[in-house]
Amino acid sequence: MTRNTQYDGSPALFASGDGDLAHLDTGAPPTGESAPALVLLHPGLTDHTLWSEVVPLLAGRHRVIAPDARGHGASANASRPFRQADDLAALLRHLGTGPAVLIGCSMGADIAVSTALEHPGLVRALVVSGGGTGRNADLRTPWAVEHAARQQAALAAGDLPGWAEHFAYWAVGPDRQPADVGLELLARLRAAGTRTLGKHSPDEPDHHVPVADLPGRAADLTVPVLAVHGALDLPELIAQAQHVASSAPGGRAVSLPDAGHFAPMERPEEFVRVVEEFLREAAAAQ
Repeated sequence: MTRNTQYDGSPALFASGDGDLAHLDTGAPPTGESAPALVLLHPGLTDHTLWSEVVPLLAGRHRVIAPDARGHGASANASRPFRQADDLAALLRHLGTGPAVLIGCSMGADIAVSTALEHPGLVRALVVSGGGTGRNADLRTPWAVEHAARQQAALAAGDLPGWAEHFAYWAVGPDRQPADVGLELLARLRAAGTRTLGKHSPDEPDHHVPVADLPGRAADLTVPVLAVHGALDLPELIAQAQHVASSAPGGRAVSLPDAGHFAPMERPEEFVRVVEEFLREAAAAQ
């Protein structure tokens, strides 16, 4: 199969059983070296472009795959019940990756953990950030509750720009100002969120079927797990990733200072350094 050797942002399409699934497939290990593919799983309501600064840092040394989840970005909407873990498993089998390293942020962390539990033969290791147990309804921080209400009110009023602005502010969090995050990241969040939300209608049925009881099943993970926290993320979301890492054999956590919920996108160089160190240690242990 031919794939891009340089990151140009242009996704390929995989004909799933329910419409096309978009994905970037780029990079390769150095000649003569064998290394697992790295699969970058984006946060909810965004798409693979949120990894645009991380991909080129990895693609010179690794095969990198960055899908758009069903109903996100350039991937088809669902017309029937589906599980994100099954979509990812079908894509990885189609691409012939063998056991891969799944790297997920927020919703992407949930997909990574779900796939490792439901399709363990396809997963070599996990890196999770800002999630991993699918429990966003458990957010209790006052800022998060108030902000979610404002975002929902904008959506109910049909104010898409207002909704996108509130959506992007999840990167800012309760303790910072937008300038602390960077206007470029906020713009990418607004753009990706607007693209994805524009694919859906208010009365559209939700066909997504989550994998049940990720917190309780995390102890069944058998692969190495790294949790990467943004130190300024909401404590509930830090706790989710920490729970996954502490439940797995040899799991560990790293905190990136001055980063929030979208830590891999805020601190791409630091994130890649931590991930590659983890992969070297995991390979040596195996």
